Amino acid sequence: MELYVAPSILSADFARLAEAAQAVGGPTGADWLHVDVMDYHFVPNLTLGLPVVKSIKASTDIPLDCHLMIEDPGRWAPTYAEAGAHNVTFHAEATDDPAAVGRDLRKAGAKAGLAIKPGTPLEPYLEILKNFDTLLVMTVEPGFGGQEFMAEVLPKVTEARKRVETGHLDLRIEVDGGINADTIHAAAEAGADTFVAGSAVYNAADPAAAVAALRAAAVVR
Repeated sequence: MELYVAPSILSADFARLAEAAQAVGGPTGADWLHVDVMDYHFVPNLTLGLPVVKSIKASTDIPLDCHLMIEDPGRWAPTYAEAGAHNVTFHAEATDDPAAVGRDLRKAGAKAGLAIKPGTPLEPYLEILKNFDTLLVMTVEPGFGGQEFMAEVLPKVTEARKRVETGHLDLRIEVDGGINADTIHAAAEAGADTFVAGSAVYNAADPAAAVAALRAAAVVR
């Protein structure tokens, strides 16, 4: 299983986003660059939107992993795919027809991701996961960085991994929230293969080296 680390620029200096993207580059650096988009409606925070995502895309070759914490993803999510995002993830809780949004994202040229909050059960969405390339299991409540990792959500990761291993699904299983050197191994043992890390990367003296260290810490032997 190939492990991905996706540094979250939510923890970077917003005045230097291009530099933040470049700081996690290189052969052992980021696999994806995680970009949190919040609209102050779906979550009580406001970050950045499509124009800034386009600017980040122009400043880096790292594939963008856009996490949309927004209302009405059916209207807005495909525009991020059209802007060149590699993976666009939206929240199951934000739409009545997540499968349709997933199909639209693929048609627009991106990989499609479905995110679920810590309190949202996985079971109602198992049958539609064939429309997605990524399942993002939130390990904190969405909306703010720097929260404590919620290990109690990991059974959802394990259940999704079982589906992948039995051939029922083909998707990456991503975790986001509180991921650091102390928590990443537990997430990997549960079955995650893609890890969003914010402060654990951008608070480090060498962000690219921090990415490599997290990837190594995630290896399950």
